[in-house]
Amino acid sequence: MTPSLSAALLDADVVHDRAAIRAAIEAMADDLRLDYDNEQPPPLYITVMNGGMLFASDLAMALGERGLDLEFDYLHATRYRGQTSGSGLAWLHRPATPMRGRRVLLADDILDEGHTMLAVKRWCEDQGAEDVRIAVLAVKVHGRCVDGIEADYVGLDVPDRYVFGYGMDYHEQGRNLPAIYALRS
Repeated sequence: MTPSLSAALLDADVVHDRAAIRAAIEAMADDLRLDYDNEQPPPLYITVMNGGMLFASDLAMALGERGLDLEFDYLHATRYRGQTSGSGLAWLHRPATPMRGRRVLLADDILDEGHTMLAVKRWCEDQGAEDVRIAVLAVKVHGRCVDGIEADYVGLDVPDRYVFGYGMDYHEQGRNLPAIYALRS
């Protein structure tokens, strides 16, 4: 039986509301605009599905408002598959756009321990990407990150608790909540 999202919300705190998320995305877009101004070809902007979809869309729109052109693709790699703890990495879709000699920007919802993102970054490098950078809405604050991975652009810090909302799921529910929540227990 799938745990109830409404029960999870009763046992959760809002750690970042929609206004804080918007402000963080706007600030990230300003930084990215400076780093990717007048790129030719435009950076290859890869959304990490499913969690990164909402954040990546909002960030892409903010970049478009700043005049930054992007070429889009996506990937789907997961360790969670609807659970609250990770297991082995499963590739569900790999980008079709050639990366050789390209600057790649990966957009995802959260950097937790970094296992998935490290594997994704290495795969992009193996495909010949000239430069691979990572933009995440949130970074979980703890000391368990794997060596060799960190986000280049970070919107918000979140506590070392199970977080959901704004792309992040609670048993495949709640991705479309307009805030980030953290379970108390």
